[in-house]
Amino acid sequence: MSGARVLGPSEVTADVDVSAFDLPAAPEHETGAAALCLHGLTGTPYEVRPVAEALSKRGIRSKGIWMAGHNGTVDDLAATHRDEWVDLAGEALEDLRRRHDRVFLVGVSMGGLTSLRLAQTAKVDGLVVIGVPLVLAPPVPQLLPLLPLIRLFAKGRAKGVSDLADPEARARHPHFPMMPFDAVRELVRLQGEVIPDLGRITAPILVAHGERDKTAAPKDATEIHRAVATADADKELFLLARSGHVVPVDYDGPALCAAAADFLCRRARDD
Repeated sequence: MSGARVLGPSEVTADVDVSAFDLPAAPEHETGAAALCLHGLTGTPYEVRPVAEALSKRGIRSKGIWMAGHNGTVDDLAATHRDEWVDLAGEALEDLRRRHDRVFLVGVSMGGLTSLRLAQTAKVDGLVVIGVPLVLAPPVPQLLPLLPLIRLFAKGRAKGVSDLADPEARARHPHFPMMPFDAVRELVRLQGEVIPDLGRITAPILVAHGERDKTAAPKDATEIHRAVATADADKELFLLARSGHVVPVDYDGPALCAAAADFLCRRARDD
């Protein structure tokens, strides 16, 4: 199994709860549906938990996992292949599918890219993707051919301040010490697999993006919304004016969580 690798001690620094979670549906609003919530590259389940809590309160069981290679060391993440991100999330998706008639995906950044890949290859009843990068800004793509040489001198770059507009949210955001170059290469390769097949996605989709995002261009959200084959009545584009990359924990988090809950709850029950 892709999730079987033994990881070293976690190198995440955090004063907030970064643990994986499985939030039951509120009994008074039970829909019988479930959502799998996926965090971003070098991220933690903390960054998708606000959406999960909103869904749980509205009757959708919400499970957040550690993406493959993340709850460990920089070397663990550097050694993780993109297929492991997709496969581990896919296993969690299928586990929920065995227990629920309708299963949704919620993904931030690389977790959103993984969600798009799963929607291309597996049965998904709806998805919410947030801050998904289709193309990394220069000079990253141009430097990838030089990666073997670059790695002779460094395994990655130190992580900077989190891309959040709210300074209080930025100050408390969990911190991973480094972005491994090998992980960036895998992200770019995953982008290369997702982009050509966006037209294979037909599930209902809400594409959200912070307009102050410096990590992933807001135009990528517009392209995803345009390129998927989902019927117009089942796809929405939501640009959030005050937020950066990790919208669920930024200024516009409450608005995003409400929109995500409304969007998925409308599709949680049988017609």
